[in-house]
Amino acid sequence: MIRIVVCGALGRMGKLCVERINSADDLELAAQVDIAGDGETVRTSLEHFSGTADLVIDFSFHTATPAVMAWAVAHNTGVIMCTTGQNEEEKAAINAAAEQIPVFWSANMSLGIALLIGLAKKTATAFPEADIEIIETHHNRKVDAPSGTALSIGKAIQEIRTKATFRMGRSGMAKRDPGEIGVHAIRRGNIPGIHEVIVSTDTQAITLKHEVYDRALFAEGALSAARFLVGKQAGLYQMQNLID
Repeated sequence: MIRIVVCGALGRMGKLCVERINSADDLELAAQVDIAGDGETVRTSLEHFSGTADLVIDFSFHTATPAVMAWAVAHNTGVIMCTTGQNEEEKAAINAAAEQIPVFWSANMSLGIALLIGLAKKTATAFPEADIEIIETHHNRKVDAPSGTALSIGKAIQEIRTKATFRMGRSGMAKRDPGEIGVHAIRRGNIPGIHEVIVSTDTQAITLKHEVYDRALFAEGALSAARFLVGKQAGLYQMQNLID
């Protein structure tokens, strides 16, 4: 049985994660943590949890990253980091923790997105001179733009095109440079997430698209990552490691 602490347990994704842990035969909810908790059923801080756990799944907010990592290192507990938007200090906390405990960190917890990234890299390799544009669409309440997932797709393509640069949006006098990767953000309605990669030459185009129908897939991805991470050595893991 894998014992899991869920941080951000009262948020939309945290609640979905808790539901799926409770319905799984191989998982056990060790504790719920949320800053808005009642202090009993849902603790307000990891410091208030004195039990044992195999993993922490963090669906809270990126500013909590250093505290989550410090607690996990102190208790020798692996972490599934599901938040995005970390600044350099917060990223450093993740990397430092990964030297002592297993940490799974992905900008998007969807297996489908991981496959999309692999296909995008393969397509960029097959068409080295093609124009590449990334378009992401999310609900009108999303704060950061472009999405962390869109940036992850772009950075993966940069592994193939090492001299490529990002063009964030396009307006005014903005002729396309041959080596750029265009990244565009659309905010509308209640869309959980759509990511498109368009690879276009003068004679043809390939469009790769991943569309989310239900946010539950992110909770499912986090739990798949949890099952993968149990027993792993210290290090930084991502969705591609799970797929491979």
